[in-house]
Amino acid sequence: MSTEKESALLGLSLQQLTKLMEELGEPSYRGRQLFEAIYQGRVERIDDISTLPLELRRRLVEKGLGIGQPAVQKRFVSSDGTVRYLLAMSDGQTVEAVWMPEGDDGEAGDGSEVGDTKENDPVRNWDRATICISSQVGCAVDCHFCLTALLGAKRNLTCGEIVGQVSTVLQDQQVNPPQNRVNLVFMGMGEPFLNYENFMVAVRLLVEGVGIPESRMTVSTAGIVPRIADFGAEPVRPKLAISLNAPNDELRSRLMPLNRKWNLERLLAAAREFPLRARERLTFEYVLLDGVNDSPSHARELAERVRGIRAKINLIALNPGPGIGYGTPAAARVLEFQSILIAAGIPTFIRRPRGRDIFAACGQLKGTVEGVSQRTFD
Repeated sequence: MSTEKESALLGLSLQQLTKLMEELGEPSYRGRQLFEAIYQGRVERIDDISTLPLELRRRLVEKGLGIGQPAVQKRFVSSDGTVRYLLAMSDGQTVEAVWMPEGDDGEAGDGSEVGDTKENDPVRNWDRATICISSQVGCAVDCHFCLTALLGAKRNLTCGEIVGQVSTVLQDQQVNPPQNRVNLVFMGMGEPFLNYENFMVAVRLLVEGVGIPESRMTVSTAGIVPRIADFGAEPVRPKLAISLNAPNDELRSRLMPLNRKWNLERLLAAAREFPLRARERLTFEYVLLDGVNDSPSHARELAERVRGIRAKINLIALNPGPGIGYGTPAAARVLEFQSILIAAGIPTFIRRPRGRDIFAACGQLKGTVEGVSQRTFD
């Protein structure tokens, strides 16, 4: 891992790396070799780039350059095969990323089929997988049912730190896109649209360098309305998910203070205007809180709110955690909520929790969680 964040090569584009090589008096094709080593080869040190001459590697190191890969500080493994990674950045700040392998009976992130089956290993016996990655250290949005909100906002991640989470997890799992197809969800710590420029640069590097197509990426926003319009104009972009969680402004403002700035009328107007591609749907995410937003009347109100939008709804029964003052609704109540939405003609799915026992499920990422029963591997 690089000791100086500004010296990291991870996060630079092919054009930037080519310019670097030319400034060193090297032929331009050295930029492509460096690009492929960083993003496809996932090298951790410049000395490991065997396609570059030894002398050139020495000069790069002397310039104070490094790859800048995040370091795995801790690894938590769930009984269902989910792995939560605590990753350290060059300044000592930490974020979390989650690896979620799936079998034939599960859904990986957006439901796309991923990967090859690894036999005789309960953790690696998967044929689809999703990596959930973070965009910020902490989060400023302050959703009251989310553990990450308890951290507050610390800083944005660089584009290299965002890409580096993916590279580190792929390396640890010995998975190689595009041979192994992997989904990415930008649903970890932080609000991606409050770190928009770095997030979008990371998306392009993940497509062009790592080899994960945009069609296998989904980004979730709490509702940064101006950025939804910007995102719709991007030539290369993931699919869009919007965290809704309430069918009216009074309740949503109580659960998500961000709603006071961009209310449901503005948010759903942006959703209706969002330029969907062929066969694409928006996703509305709805975290169900026991006795708060999970009644049949809430379901009917929600159905009216989103009527006419080409969208599906993912229902998430609250994943509990210390410091969260809400409960998880009973399974029967979740099923009733789903049935009302389906009867209204809205495709609605219940997201199965992954890694709840190690605080890796949706809304549970908090850097570290004390007092959790878990298997830990450094």
